[in-house]
Parts: sequence; structure tokens; C-alpha cells
Amino acid sequence: MQEFFKHIKGDKTIWVIIGVMSIFSFMPIYSASSNLVYTVGGSTFGYMFKHLVHLILGFAILYGVHKIPYRFFKGLSMLVLPISIILLIVTLASGTVIQGANASRWIRIPLVGLTFQPSALAAVALYAYVAQYLSKIKDKEVTFKETLLPLWAPVFLVLLFVLPANFSTAALIFLMVLILTFIGGYPSKYLLGIVGAGIICLGIFILSAKAFPGAFPHRVDTWMSRIDNFSKGASADENYQINLAKQAIATGGIIGKGPGKSVQKNFLPQSTSDFIYAIIIEEFGFAGGIVIIAGYLMLLLRIMIVAKKAPSTFGSLLVIGVGLPIIIQAIINMAVAVQLFPVTGQTLPLISSGGSSIWMVCLALGMILSVSAAKKEEEIDIDIDIETIDIEEQNPLDILSETI
Repeated sequence: MQEFFKHIKGDKTIWVIIGVMSIFSFMPIYSASSNLVYTVGGSTFGYMFKHLVHLILGFAILYGVHKIPYRFFKGLSMLVLPISIILLIVTLASGTVIQGANASRWIRIPLVGLTFQPSALAAVALYAYVAQYLSKIKDKEVTFKETLLPLWAPVFLVLLFVLPANFSTAALIFLMVLILTFIGGYPSKYLLGIVGAGIICLGIFILSAKAFPGAFPHRVDTWMSRIDNFSKGASADENYQINLAKQAIATGGIIGKGPGKSVQKNFLPQSTSDFIYAIIIEEFGFAGGIVIIAGYLMLLLRIMIVAKKAPSTFGSLLVIGVGLPIIIQAIINMAVAVQLFPVTGQTLPLISSGGSSIWMVCLALGMILSVSAAKKEEEIDIDIDIETIDIEEQNPLDILSETI
């Protein structure tokens, strides 16, 4: 184990949490994939192997990114953000269909046959971009007009192309940007105006979608109906996913039915992704659900510690910007399973299946570990400098006598 840790940098606790969650994910993925075997085809081993490939690629991203000095993410965010916006436009226009269903959130990668969700990349790039901009204007008095184009134009541009296909992701991005700008010292009076403008724009979009349903992708109807069902109290037939998830949770008991013994996995759609938390509780019980929550709380604690100890303002904002959405996404996923939130399509980070989700979470965690590694290297350099100063201040004769 010590030999392994010699080749990695950054917060070791975060590495352990990532490893434990990733290893644990194979059990619910293997068990819950029986639903996919029945509805789509293939085998449970095939889906587990696919999950393994996604994790291997994710860890390759994680390892590579955490070796990059975090200061380089300033320039990279300015380069990747325009590319991700272009990908969002292409994705929205292509209207990809996967297994007969509308999947306008994904883009198909030629030759390799894989699908990728550009909104996940756009979110990480946007958080890094906002962090670098806020660090640049730190301790400066700025007006809304000065920040409109460099800060808010990219934010609303990303939201514009994410919202039609994925309301939950757009809402998460907007919320996270507001949190980041507030922590970064952006004037609160302008933030209130931004919130108001966002609410007005969302209202106009919803009214337009209802008035001209054919002008928007089918995903708009999907997320609007989910919100309506949740707010108005849908019938059992309309809310069957939530009902199945609650049945799984209710029958799990304290210690669960045991690995692989879930019953609802055979009926619950998206049991390997959106509703995997319900399957985990059915198989591992209330105790298993609490352990998962504890894991994310521990990850949140370490993220806050890294942010507090970061060597610069940009480092702190970067860690908060890319780290906090992971925890919020986990909370949303678990809240959906117990009907605290409407169905959102947000996966459980590091546990649910899905290439884009795993890769972007690993990208974000790699950035956090890069900041953590920079802090540790700085502490080592300071220790060396202090030792050198102590030696220089000593009398050479005293040093010679101590040596003898």
C-alpha cells in the first residue's frame, strides 16, 4: 500500500474514498443490470465489464489530471469552455436516439461507438472558468456592466443549450455558479438581479414550450411532466418509478436482503443509474444506505479542508466549484429515491453506471487532488527553507562542535 501511495499525490483520504466507492459499485451494478438484460439484451457480466472499462478510463483521467499543476486549469478552462459550448449546440441539434428513445443530452462519438454527455464537460469547464475569473477580480470593485460579457455571458450561454434537454443539470449549474460567485465575493446586489433574471427567463422558456411544443426537443416535455407530476401528486401509474423505488427501500429493512437479492431491480427502470440507491438499500438495508451517505459526507469534509488549505484564491474556488456539485448530485439522486425531489436523471457519483458521469467526476476529483498536492508540496518547501534558515543563523563553530 505504501508503494502505491508513492505514485500518487494529494489528499490520501480522498483517494481511499474514491477507491472504496468504485469497488463497492460493482455489486449493485452487477445485480441491477438484470433489468437491462431483460429489456435490452446482453448479460450481467457484459454490463459489469462495461462499467469496469468506464472506471478504468475514469481513473486514467483522474491520475493524469491530478499530475497537472492546478494553475494550468486557468488557461485550460478558457480553452475547453468554448469547445464544450460547440458540443452542446451539436448535441442539441442532432437529437440522438439511443435504444429507440430520445437522448438529446448525448452525442455519439464516431468510430468507437460510444456516447458522451457534453453538458457534464461544460459544467466542469464553466466552474473552473468562473473560479479563475473571480480570482482575477478579487479585491477589486466591479460593476455589473464590467462582468456581463466576461462572466455572465458564458454562464447563460451554457444554460441556454443545457436547459432544453436537461433541466436538472441546468438548475444545478445555475445554483453552483451562484454559490461560487457569492463565496468569491461578487457583489450580492448583482446576484439578486441575476436570480431574478434567471427566474424570468425560465418562465418565458416554459411558456414558450407550452405554446409551441413542436419547436423544442422531446426532453422538454419529459422534464416538465416530471415537475408537474411531483408538484400536483401524480397517480400511481404516472409515478410508477418512484413507487417501485419506495417499495425497494421499504422491503430492505435494517440489513437488507443481501447482495444480488433485490426484487425491484427486475421492474425498476434505470436501476443501474438513476435509482441505484433504492437497489442498494433493498440489498444492504438501512445500514448500507447510511454508509453511502457517510462516504459522501466524508468526501465533502475533505473537499472543504482542501479548499481551506489551498495555496491561492483560485485554488480554493476551483475545489469548491468542481467538488461541491459532486455532493449535491449525490444528494439529489438519493432524494429522488425517497420522493423528496422529482425524477431528475442525476446519477450517484462513482457508483452509478454511465461513462460521462464517471469520467467527469474523475476529472473534477483530479483537479481537487491537484490543488491538494500543490499545498503539500508548498508545505515541504517551507519546511526545507526553515531548516536552511536555522542552519545559516547558527554560528559555524557551534555547528562544528556539535558534529564532533
